[in-house]
Amino acid sequence: MTEVVLKNPEQIRLMRASGRLLAQVFAWLDTRIEPGVSTMDINTLAEDYIVNTLQARPASKGQYGYPYVLNTSVNHVVCHGMPTEQKKLKSGDIVNVDITLEQGGYIADSSKMYLLGKVPPHARRLVAVTYDAMWEGIKVVRPGATLGDVGHAIQQHATTNGYAVVREYCGHGIGTEMHEEPNVLHYGKPGRGLVLQEGMTFTIEPMINQGTARVKLKKDGWTVVTGDKRLSAQWEHTIAVTADGYEVLTLRDEERHPESARLAVARAFG
Repeated sequence: MTEVVLKNPEQIRLMRASGRLLAQVFAWLDTRIEPGVSTMDINTLAEDYIVNTLQARPASKGQYGYPYVLNTSVNHVVCHGMPTEQKKLKSGDIVNVDITLEQGGYIADSSKMYLLGKVPPHARRLVAVTYDAMWEGIKVVRPGATLGDVGHAIQQHATTNGYAVVREYCGHGIGTEMHEEPNVLHYGKPGRGLVLQEGMTFTIEPMINQGTARVKLKKDGWTVVTGDKRLSAQWEHTIAVTADGYEVLTLRDEERHPESARLAVARAFG
């Protein structure tokens, strides 16, 4: 296994700067993702903003041959949904927008759920529980904790609420490369797995399904859907392990007070 790359304070600073820019991208998209917009429109808007306004690089474009700057995963799409002109968002949809951004040699990776128009309560609940599951994993992060502790916290929250955790796709180390060691599973056993150290940087990005955990890869080689066509939700942040806990490097303005943010999500989505 490739060694986990620990980042020094200057490298963390550069990752924080990329994370702040990525948070700006989501803030800019917040008023532009609405019914009638195509998923390709979202891709075009984000690329223009990242490149021309922020003077940064959309790190997903060209990675492993992927042709777009983001993923748009709508309703029963679990992850890696490819933008298209044909897919127009409509009232009642839920969509995960997953974006990576590089500036100064370091990459930030984050995703956010958007709810379009009149979303049914069962879909809003899934989105809210998934958001909370991500934070249950994040708040476990500290030196001496294990990746098993992180995965267990996420899994417990999801399954207690009647949902299933996708196992085929996971979080990952991140830095100068989009995907570094370690793999960050969203299920696990307390005390098991890699012991966390100050300077580790990785994503936590649980994919939570309304029905079965089983997934299918579509013929395009990218798009992953639920095996039973029921809904899936995902949230993602890039995390740094600090001397006494964690720092969310991609934190958005509405999340500056995590407990307040969780309550706001519950009110909006629950």
